[in-house]
Parts: sequence; C-alpha cells; structure tokens
Amino acid sequence: MSLPLDGLTAIVTGAGRGLGRAEALELGRLGAAVVVNDFGQPGRDGSGEASATPAEQVAAEIRAAGGRALAHTGDVADHEQARELVESAVAEFGKLDILVNNAGILRDRMVFSMTEDEWDSVIRVHLKGHFNTTHFASAHWRARSKATGAPVYGRIVNTSSEAFLAGSAGQPNYAAAKGGIVGLTTSTALALAKYGVTANVICPRARTRMTEDVFAGFGRPDEGLDPLAPEHVAPLVGYLASPAAADVNGQLLVVHGGMVAVVERPRVAAQFDSKQDTFSHDELDALLTPYYADRPRGETFAAAEVLGLKRDRGGAAH
Repeated sequence: MSLPLDGLTAIVTGAGRGLGRAEALELGRLGAAVVVNDFGQPGRDGSGEASATPAEQVAAEIRAAGGRALAHTGDVADHEQARELVESAVAEFGKLDILVNNAGILRDRMVFSMTEDEWDSVIRVHLKGHFNTTHFASAHWRARSKATGAPVYGRIVNTSSEAFLAGSAGQPNYAAAKGGIVGLTTSTALALAKYGVTANVICPRARTRMTEDVFAGFGRPDEGLDPLAPEHVAPLVGYLASPAAADVNGQLLVVHGGMVAVVERPRVAAQFDSKQDTFSHDELDALLTPYYADRPRGETFAAAEVLGLKRDRGGAAH
C-alpha cells in the first residue's frame, strides 16, 4: 500500500529535538526520505558546542522504522551551509520536494534591556535561516520547472508563533522574527505558485525545550498524550507536505492539542474619512480618541481574540 509521501524527499531543520524531531518522524512515517538537519547546540539560546548526535539519533530512528534518512549538522543561518544542506538532499535522494523550516533559538529580554547581539542572533537563526533554505530550495524547483517546461512538486512549511499575533513582552526579537517569517511565507507562496510550489506557515503550541518556561504551569496528564505534545503538530505538517494540500497556499494555521485554526489575514476594523483635504490634529482627536477609549486597553489583533490567547510572562507558543 502506498503512503502519501512515497517517492518524495524532505528536509526538516531543527529536527534533532522537539517539534522538528516529531515532524521528521512523521514525514518518514508517511513515506518521505528525510534529511534531518540540526546544528546540535545544547542551549536553547544557541550556546554550547555543536554536536552531530541529535540529528544522527533522529535519522537512525527513521531508518529503524524502515524509512530512509540522512543526518545533516550544518547551520541553516549560514548561507553557504544552507546551500550545502539542499545540495546534500538532492545528491543523496535525487531531488528535493519538501522543506520544513523549524530551527530557532531564544534570547529573551525586554526591549529596553536587549542587546544588539541578542536581537541579531535571534533574527539570524529564525528569519535568515528560513530565508536561506527557502532561497536554495526555490532555486532548485525553479530550475527543474524551467528544464521540463512544467510545474514541479514543491512544499514549504514554515514555523511562526502566536507571539507575532498576540505580542510577547519579553521577546521583541522573537516576535519580530516570527512576524517576518509570515511575510516571507506569503511572498514565497505568490512567487512560486506558477512553478507548482506551495508555501504555508504554522503557529504551533507545544511543550519543547524552547517553551519550557511558557508551559511550566501546565501539568502533563497522568494518562494519554499530553495536549502540548509536539506529536499533535506533526500531522498537520505531514498534510501540508502531501499532494492532498495542493490547493493550500499562503495560509497561516495555528495548531495544538488536536485543534487546527485557519487564521485570516488582518481586516480593517474601522475607517475614518476626513471632511477636509487632509486631516487636522483636532479632527483626528475627535475621531480616534473616542474610538480607542471604548476599546479594552492593550487590545491586539482580532485573530488573537478569536483564538482565546492570553498574554503571560513568556508569551511564546513555539
């Protein structure tokens, strides 16, 4: 019996632990050959000596289950190492069909205390890391499409966070990077659609090394699967990577604990038109001040309200 991803090759970044590991195992279970990428640093802030062990262990799990897998330990935030990652997938398995971007680090601090390095390092790994792999994967798909004169099979699944939707007071670098990933995804979706490639982005809630502080107050159940287990997220990634999701493109989805929510793009909540050639300060004061006075202080995007999000000291969902 054929599996949904039989004959396809996937790259999963940050796949040595947590969400990436669960996603890599799921893609392997669905039949894909998987390149398991993880730089292997032990600290969630990107500290510590890099190790091949996390990536190799996950690749070994996939192979032990009867699948095909290759471990890769490059830093996706490095442009040339991202190129080598894509090239290694093509060299080992003949082509690349699926890219799942998941790698990231945390360096949390309030905006007034954050250092330049804390800002740059998080933007580098999350946002630049997503761009680097997307750049080389999309070039691979475009070249294949031009060579055949027809669309190819390509799937990109990027990882954002509800921190970009609802805000996260102690994570301005992380929230900005995750918002940038959404913009990167929607732009990529438009650019690559004619080549047969889709790009979508997920906001997962999961208990991982990255979110151990955020979900510290949420106990694990005595029986059954933890509602915050990464295994709840992996099936959606498998679906978005599959032929079944051919018509899903440029979408943002929140996923956790057996729930998937499709998030609409921001909509206009209210509109005010000047009765003159242009607004004066007094006219804006008369229109906008009462409008905001009637709204809850600190109210954020409607999407956050729909999903029932609450601000807390951690704020991140991934």
